Amino acid sequence: MSFLRRWVAWSLVLVVAIALPGCSLSQFKTQTARVPQYVSSVLSEPKTFNSSQSKESPNVFSLIYEGLTKTNGLTGEIEPALAESWEFSADQLKLVFTLRPNLKWSDGIPLTTDDVVFTYNDVYLNEAIPTDTRDVLRIGKNRALPTVRKLDDRRVEFSIPEPFAPFLRTAGGLTILPAHALQALVNTPDSQGKPQFISAWGVDTDPRDIIVNGPYRLARYDTNQRVVFRRNPYYWRYQTPGQSEGNIERIIWKIVESTDTALLQFRSGGLDAVGVGPDKFSLLKREEESGNFTIYEGGPDFGTSFIFFNLNRGRRNNKPLVNPIKSQWFNNVKFRQAVAYAIDRDRMLANLYQGLGLPQNSPISVQSPYYLSPEEGLKSYNYDPNKAKQLLKSAGFTYNAQGQLLDKNNNRVRFTLMSGAGSTTGVKIGTQIKQDLSKIGIRVDFTPIAFNTLVDKLDDSLDWDCALLALTGGIEPNSGANVWSVEGGLHMFNQNPQPPSEPIQGFIVSEWEQEISDLYIEGAQELDETQRKAIYAKTQQIAQEYLPFIYLINPLALAAIRNDFEGVQFTALGSVTWNIHDIQEVRE
Repeated sequence: MSFLRRWVAWSLVLVVAIALPGCSLSQFKTQTARVPQYVSSVLSEPKTFNSSQSKESPNVFSLIYEGLTKTNGLTGEIEPALAESWEFSADQLKLVFTLRPNLKWSDGIPLTTDDVVFTYNDVYLNEAIPTDTRDVLRIGKNRALPTVRKLDDRRVEFSIPEPFAPFLRTAGGLTILPAHALQALVNTPDSQGKPQFISAWGVDTDPRDIIVNGPYRLARYDTNQRVVFRRNPYYWRYQTPGQSEGNIERIIWKIVESTDTALLQFRSGGLDAVGVGPDKFSLLKREEESGNFTIYEGGPDFGTSFIFFNLNRGRRNNKPLVNPIKSQWFNNVKFRQAVAYAIDRDRMLANLYQGLGLPQNSPISVQSPYYLSPEEGLKSYNYDPNKAKQLLKSAGFTYNAQGQLLDKNNNRVRFTLMSGAGSTTGVKIGTQIKQDLSKIGIRVDFTPIAFNTLVDKLDDSLDWDCALLALTGGIEPNSGANVWSVEGGLHMFNQNPQPPSEPIQGFIVSEWEQEISDLYIEGAQELDETQRKAIYAKTQQIAQEYLPFIYLINPLALAAIRNDFEGVQFTALGSVTWNIHDIQEVRE
C-alpha cells in the first residue's frame, strides 16, 4: 500500500465511464476480447504520471510501480517486493536491503541499487524537489533525513541518526524510479532554475514512454475517457519460477464524474467491478445471481471521512487568506465542537449508509493496533443540538428573532462547504450537514465542485471556508505524518504551502497543533509498542478535543465483482487489485 495519506475524492469506489466516442461499448469489448482484461473505473482523471508529485488516490502507481517491500492486502504484513530480503544492524540504525537478482525495468534495462540510491538521494531527499514523500521520511525533532548508499549492485544501506519505529515500512514501501530515464531531468534546470524533473512525466507524456517496474505498464491515456494498462513482461514475479501468475493482460480504467453512471454501466454489463455504495447495496444484492457477480465485504474502510475548517490565519500580499470575521469563528474550538455536536451522524449512518458502518471518531484506522476507541476513552460527539447551542452561547454567539446565529459583532454565521462533485453519497452528506447546521442557526452554502479544483483550493490558493473530504488510511500512524506535522504537505486545515506555491506571511501554529506534531515525532522514535500506543492514543485525544477534522462515518468497504474472475481477495486495505498477479479471468 502507499505510505502517504493523499488527497482523495469523497468516494473511493471504482466507477465506470461513458462509452468511447466513435464506437459502442459492445464494439470495444469485441475488439479487446482477444486478451483477458479487467475493466473498472475512477472518478477523476490522473493529474500526473510522476509518482513523486502525486497527491490523489486512487492513482496509477499501485499498478505500475513497486518499492523494495509491499504490504499484504489481507494481513497488512510487510512482504518482499523488489528486495528479496533485509537485515537490521544490532542498534537498529542501519537497514540493508538485498535486491532480487536480474530485476529489469519495463524497457528491459537492468534495475539495480543505482536506481534505489537515485530515487531516494536525488528525488525523495532532494530539497529542490517538492514532494510529500519527504514528510514521512523525516526523523526526530530535527527532522533529519536518512542517508542511503550503495553497497554493491544488489545491496543498499539506509542509515538513520536515531531510532525510528516505522523504519522498515517507510524505507521499503516507497516507489522506486528509473535513474536512466530521469537522472538527467533532475540535474537540468528549467527556465526558472528548478529541476526539469518536477514537471516531467505529466499527463501529456506519451504513456508508452513511462518506464516502470510493476506488474503493469501504461499503454494509453485518453483525456477524460480512459487509462489503459498492459501487462509488463519484465515484472520480477513473471520472471520468477514458482511465483503465481494471473492472466489479466489488460486493465482499463474508465473516467467518469458520477457514481450513478458507474452503477448503470455495471448493471448493463459494461464493467467488471464497481464500488457498492451503501444506498445501492440492497438493489445490487438482489441482482447478484442474475447479474453474475458477487458483492464482497472488505471490512471497515481504512480511510477517514470528515469536514474541516480553514484555520489558516496567514496572509498573502497583506490580504488575509480567510475572511477575518469567519476566521474568528473557525479558530474558536467551541464553535468547531458545536458543529460536531450538531451533525446527526446516526441519521447519516441510517439513511445514507443503510447502517453499513459505524460513526467515526479517530484519525487512525480502526484496523490499526494504535487505534483508540470511544470505549477506551476517546471523546466522541453524539448528536446533541442543545449542547451545540449552549457551546455557541458560551463562546459569545447569540440568536436573533429568526433563530439565525450571530457572532458578537452581529454578523450572521454563514460559510461555504465544498466537496467533490462526483460522488452521490458525498453530495447527500453535504446536503444533510447543511440541514443539520441550519437547526442551530448556521447558514451553509453547500457547493460541490470538480475534484481537481477542490485540490487546488486546498493545496495552493487556500481560498476556501470548509471542505468535505476523505483520506486513505493505513496500519502505521506515521504514514499520516504529512497530515499532522505543522509543515506537512497535507496539513490541510492549516496549510503552509511549499515551493513552488506562493508563500504566506504570518503563519500561526496553535499549541495543540504543535503538540500533535511533536507527538508524531515522539511516536516514530519510540520502539516499545506499549509506549507507542500510549503516544498515539494521546494524539487521538487531542485531535478529538480540538477538532481540526470533524469525523463522520466509517463505512464498510463493499465491491461488486463479476464472477468471471478467480483469485479475488477484496479487502478494505488492498481493494480489488492488490493481488492482481493471482487473479485469473475465466470468462467464457
